[in-house]
Amino acid sequence: MLCKGFEIELYTGTPEGEIVGLADRIVNALPGFVWEPDCRNVEYTTPPRQRYERLLCDLIQPRQRLRQYLRTLGNYTLIPGSTLALGDSRVFYRSDPGNPYHTYIQETYGTRVVTASVHINIGIDEPEALLRACRLVRVEAPLYLALSAASPWLDGQITGWHSTRWQRFPLTPPHVPLFLDHRHFIQWTETQLQAGTMQNVRHLWCSVRPNGNRRPYDLNRLELRICDLVSDPVHLLAITALLEARLMQLLRDPTLDPLHGHPWPRVRAEELRVQSDLNNQKAAQQSLAAVLTHWQDGRSLRAGDWIGELLEQVTPIAKQHGFSCFLSPLQSILSQGNEAQRWLAALAEGQSIRAVLQNAIQTMQTREVELASEICPPQAA
Repeated sequence: MLCKGFEIELYTGTPEGEIVGLADRIVNALPGFVWEPDCRNVEYTTPPRQRYERLLCDLIQPRQRLRQYLRTLGNYTLIPGSTLALGDSRVFYRSDPGNPYHTYIQETYGTRVVTASVHINIGIDEPEALLRACRLVRVEAPLYLALSAASPWLDGQITGWHSTRWQRFPLTPPHVPLFLDHRHFIQWTETQLQAGTMQNVRHLWCSVRPNGNRRPYDLNRLELRICDLVSDPVHLLAITALLEARLMQLLRDPTLDPLHGHPWPRVRAEELRVQSDLNNQKAAQQSLAAVLTHWQDGRSLRAGDWIGELLEQVTPIAKQHGFSCFLSPLQSILSQGNEAQRWLAALAEGQSIRAVLQNAIQTMQTREVELASEICPPQAA
């Protein structure tokens, strides 16, 4: 099995759904948490693991520590979703006013970056295998967004998008190619840094990217960045299991590389870039119901149906490696909807945004308590 880890961004606020910026206090008090440019959300990272059971505890235990600390500050909690549901997106609340990179982000992008998401990292050490993986995941990234969409609102209004986060987020640079090989990635990155379209090697904001300890030269993992925040850790592990099984399939069969054997790889790469970016926008708007264009044969199909096809292909691989049970929750997401779809259904029944959000806050907290008592060992005081 491959090593996996997560970067989790979370909003803090009140049980009534109001988002309150507490990142500066959290980071100073709790090891393992870091701030984002705006203080209304905070981030933690899990260590790389192979086993999903351990990953589950890695996801839950930092949230438990964070919730305990928030209670010492007042009646505060964690807010699900990936946009400022009831917040004010006109104002930027700086977490680190002296940070020049944060100043650049605020002045360049404003609050379009004030989102909460999950980045899924999968370890692949060999650079060319990693770049092949990035190409495949790039053209299938809208499927992971469709499963995770959790931001149908902003500033107390329904936006018409299931992932308002991805619709608003400033992709940087605006056009990121499918990298032909490691050398192409190095040369392209160096060019962007020289031109100033990237401020540093971290300033590559796209659906998926190669990552490592010394980018772009030393690479050791794929980072999927397109997903909205998935409140239920079991659902997040299911999405991750689909990604891992698909990557295992590619490692066994390199012909799954979207550029494999193509006589004009640069031309094909540009065609796929345009197509995948368009699919991402469609998935951001309608998630599992979005009609996408399949990269292999050009047919149109619903995102949910495409995911069903992938599940059939990769389940035998997951069974061989003993983690097929973690794919099971995907069936409930496909049948009952992702978080955005379930929230929109509640709104259609007459509930207010505030009521739906308050229920989601309680559901998120209750689920974490249940999982912690079932799976995770007690934490030391």
